[in-house]
Order: sequence, then C-alpha cells, then structure tokens
Amino acid sequence: MSGSKLASLLLFVLCFAVASASAQTQAQSQPSQPQTPQVSATPAAPPPAKPADVSSPDAILAATYDVISGPPGIRDWDRFRSLFVSGARLIAVQKGKDGNLGARVLTPEDYISHAGPYFEKNGFFEREASRHADRYGNIMQIFSTYESRHDAKDAAPFARGINSFQLFFDGARWWVVTIYWEEETPHTPLPKEFLPAAH
Repeated sequence: MSGSKLASLLLFVLCFAVASASAQTQAQSQPSQPQTPQVSATPAAPPPAKPADVSSPDAILAATYDVISGPPGIRDWDRFRSLFVSGARLIAVQKGKDGNLGARVLTPEDYISHAGPYFEKNGFFEREASRHADRYGNIMQIFSTYESRHDAKDAAPFARGINSFQLFFDGARWWVVTIYWEEETPHTPLPKEFLPAAH
C-alpha cells in the first residue's frame, strides 16, 4: 500500500473513532428519554354463567363459596371465572414479614394460579356464617362473615374473617366486582354484629 493510501485510511479510522466517541459523550450527557408505558391487555371476557348462579345477590354469594369449596381436587374454574365482571379484583389484607399490613391485589386468574395447586392437594370448605348488606340502585356492598374448614364435618373452623363483596347488577344478572377480605386475629376479633345470632 502506498504512503498516500495508508495516510488516507488512517485518517478515515481516526475520524470514525472521534465521531463515535463524540456521539457516545452526547448520549451520556443527555437525559434519558422516558419509557413509553405499556398498555395493559384488556381482560378476557368471562365465560357464560349458570343463570341460577347470578340471578340474585344470595345466589352469587352462594356460588362463590360453593365453587372454591370441596375435597382435594380441581375446582370448576370456568364457573369461578363466570361470576366476576371483566377487570374484577380479589384483595387480601395481609401482614408482611416486616410486620406491616398490606393489601395483596389479585385478578381472578391470579387467584386460580395461587389457590389451584393448594386445592388439588387439600380439602377446603368455606361457608357464610352471617351477613350485613347495603344496596343502592345497581350496586351492593356485603360484609359476609366466613368460616373456613379443612373438612365440611369439622366442628370448628380453622379460620374466620370477613369477605367484603362489591356486587353490580347490569339489569340481567349480578356480577362480583371485588372481594376484599381480612382474616380474624387475636388483635382483630370479629365484632358481635358480624357474628351469627347464636354466638
């Protein structure tokens, strides 16, 4: 290679290196551009419900308790899904490892993923023990005191608490919008007004 060609090549390489370094410096000095937020996918439409399950507030609460209850085995998850309006949430008040209370927010699909494997190996029966309800127009809020047992024949429940149901009536059927619950603890015993009359 002649001296002139070699000089031209070295000059090209030098210019390319300087341009690259300059571009990198400018990129580092400029503030990073905000990321475009991802739009959440629209929740899938629930499968058709059994008319008897969604005909009244009594019916939809009974169906909710019934579909998660039973001996070890797979639950009828399509029936479970059919009770919830698109975008519904299940929210548990829980104490974290740091001792602070928090709200764990689940979709019906999250609940299925978390509870399904447990139900396959363990019996679980939950029933309503008492209820306090308020309704206005097409919305309804129900404090439903629950009792959980490993077997339906167990004399005493292993857990109690309150399921706060928010329901919606669309003119044809009832939907579960939210189930928001907290389990009874020694520090938060169930008040008398939320216990069965016999207690």
